[in-house]
Order: sequence, then C-alpha cells, then structure tokens
Amino acid sequence: MRRFELNRKTKETDIVLSLCLDEGEIEINTGCGFLDHMLTLFASHGRFGLKLFCAGDTHVDYHHTTEDVGICLGAAFAGALGDKSGIIRYGDIILPMDEALILCAADISGRPYLAYEVIPPTEKVGDFDTELVKEFLFGLVRSAGITLHVRQLSGNNSHHIIEGVFKALGRTLRQACAVDPSLCGAVPSTKGVL
Repeated sequence: MRRFELNRKTKETDIVLSLCLDEGEIEINTGCGFLDHMLTLFASHGRFGLKLFCAGDTHVDYHHTTEDVGICLGAAFAGALGDKSGIIRYGDIILPMDEALILCAADISGRPYLAYEVIPPTEKVGDFDTELVKEFLFGLVRSAGITLHVRQLSGNNSHHIIEGVFKALGRTLRQACAVDPSLCGAVPSTKGVL
C-alpha cells in the first residue's frame, strides 16, 4: 500500500495527516466545515484514504489552515508516490457539477506549477473565503511537485464551482497516481526520473 503519514506544527497550525493512495477511511477535521466538506469530496472521488486533523488559528480566519493543509497534503502525495515508478503520471477530466463545468489536468512531473482560472461569483461560501481555494492548490502543487491546470468553463454558483474543483482534483490525481502495469515498474519519463 502506498501511504504516507506526517505531522507538521507551526505557530499557526498543528496538522496530523495520513494518506493512502489505494483507498481507506476518510476522517477530516480542519476546524472549517466547508473545507472539511471539500476535502471529503476530494478523497472520496479520488478513492484515497485520508485522515487529517488540523488545529489552526481559525479565530483569525481560515487562510493559514487552508494553505498549510494544502502543503501537507502535497507532501503526503510526494511521500506516498516515492520515486513515482510505474504510475500513469498524467490525469485529466472535464467535470460537471450542476451548472458548473470544471477542467482539471495534472502531470506528476516533479515540476510545481499552477494555472488557475476559476472565478467564483461570491467572495465567500458561508464563512470560507473563496480565494483560499487557490492558496490550497498552490500549497499542494509546490509540496507534491505537480503541474496542475484548473479552469472554470462555466458556472454561476460559488459552492458548485468549488465543489467541482475538488471533485475534479480528486479524480484527476486518482488517474495520474494509478499504477500502469504496462510500465513494469519503470518511471514514466524518457529521463528515467521524475
């Protein structure tokens, strides 16, 4: 089983995380209900086992919690994938969520890059700042070494748009992390390393 566990403690957050790329239980408590909901959707659609607890400075806002969870989740992906031998490497989807339509494409390349073209029509969903989705994804791609493109093709409901992003991300990474038996354990790169 491809899994990784980590603890990360700063003056702003204290995070305990366990990730299994090949299914498992999902238990998430970040102190932010909307983020918990999105991460549950991500793990469920990615078919990842994810146990995550974060005690953050949510009395300030959810910025540090959201960003640091992204950083830790990215580090867990990098750790669980190891040298990336045998993985498909690429994943993509165009995912509908009611009126919202989200394109998501990833390359587990070792090169962190985020192209993010998502504009929710509201600044908040509940008490969650919609701009924090981008901060989460920045943290994730930097720590995981993933090239990620996320684009909103349509949508006018902020909740649906963001939900589409997290579902699409889960399904895209599930595809990219999957083992390709035809590779016989080789790293999917002409360089021989990712």
